[in-house]
Amino acid sequence: MPKAIVIGAGVIGSSIALELIRNGFEVEVVDKASGAGQGSTSASSAVVRFNYSTYDSVALAWEAFHCWKNWQQHLNVNLASYARLYDVGVIMLDAPVISTERTTSLFEQVGVAYEVWSAEDLKSKASYLDGGKYWPPKPVTSDEFFEDAQSNLGAIFTPQGGYVDDPQLAAENLAAAAAALGATFRFKAEIQAVLKDGDRVTGVELNNGEKLFSDVVVNAAGPWSAKINQLAGVGKDFTIEVRPMRQEVHQVDTPLGLLPGPIVGDVDLGIYMRPTPNGALLIGGTEPECDPLEWVDDPDSVNMVRTAERFEAQVTRAARRLPALQIPNTPLGIVGVYDVSSDWTPIYDKTSLAGFFVAIGTSGNQFKNAPVVGQLMAKLIGEVRDGRDHDSDPVIFKGAHTGNEINLGAFSRKREYNSENTHSVMG
Repeated sequence: MPKAIVIGAGVIGSSIALELIRNGFEVEVVDKASGAGQGSTSASSAVVRFNYSTYDSVALAWEAFHCWKNWQQHLNVNLASYARLYDVGVIMLDAPVISTERTTSLFEQVGVAYEVWSAEDLKSKASYLDGGKYWPPKPVTSDEFFEDAQSNLGAIFTPQGGYVDDPQLAAENLAAAAAALGATFRFKAEIQAVLKDGDRVTGVELNNGEKLFSDVVVNAAGPWSAKINQLAGVGKDFTIEVRPMRQEVHQVDTPLGLLPGPIVGDVDLGIYMRPTPNGALLIGGTEPECDPLEWVDDPDSVNMVRTAERFEAQVTRAARRLPALQIPNTPLGIVGVYDVSSDWTPIYDKTSLAGFFVAIGTSGNQFKNAPVVGQLMAKLIGEVRDGRDHDSDPVIFKGAHTGNEINLGAFSRKREYNSENTHSVMG
């Protein structure tokens, strides 16, 4: 039986572990945390949407949506509790960096139901929102931020989509399903070396000196993925770089009468808003150009305490869009670290080191795709091991739920830089 080592037990790594063991591998997962999903996954807003700038990204998100909708069947294991998808719909407000024509064309190709809302439609269907156009996003400390809107926005609405209520539980579900089939998880264990024999991977060495041997190693280490790549000596042929970034998501009380409410993507102001089952509202940023990006060199040294400055920026923008919102005096929320690629699109690929694969650069927007990422990585690994040259003849993955074909070359380490996305967590 072939063996695979997966580095990282977040929602991506745990999904890969499950699908590899379903495909006949003996699987061992190594993670520095004390349990599954305790890194970046636990800080995810777990939004499930389909607004991307390429066919393959939209098709991937649409296929994954069906996995979340049928979560217990996807896992196929009896557990005490399961993560749940709240299918509340998504309102994506207009912005110059979002092409309505391109987005709706991709939705039609993939099969995503949608409605194009005019400014009048938005006012009628989501009257709680201020429909003013404020582009470009501005610092909330500037006078320009408070200027009146001169025109109004429309939106693209998808009646399907929403959020997963407990992202860490989702990772735990995937890990439990993998463990039920025989996968082994080693927690509180760090990788200190990637073992090689010439140009082929042979395993990893842990920080306690123990060596684990395998001819397949998958880097799904999230913010630590660049460090793991360095240990493996890969990356010189990458056209896309990955780097850790600190982000904050804040929580406020939702004005009465607005629940359950759809997700609101608001690139116009630089935020997104997501309801929660307990009546709160999560507010995250979309990396507007007026705000500095918080790149970090060492994920282990990041300040994990939310800041008043970031809270004020994001919640004040939310209050502009949602006039009934009351801004609390004390920041409440979470801090996370994203594994961000230079074009905000993930890398799901092999590398120049034979047997060493990567599922990295998830950029805060790939939680939604985790159930299918495991499947496509298992297919990629299997076909490359069978001799397929994925670089010149990309693997094609066909979704079991939608029948859509996804060209995995779209997520290649050698792809052309994707200049058509929003260059933010929105992808």
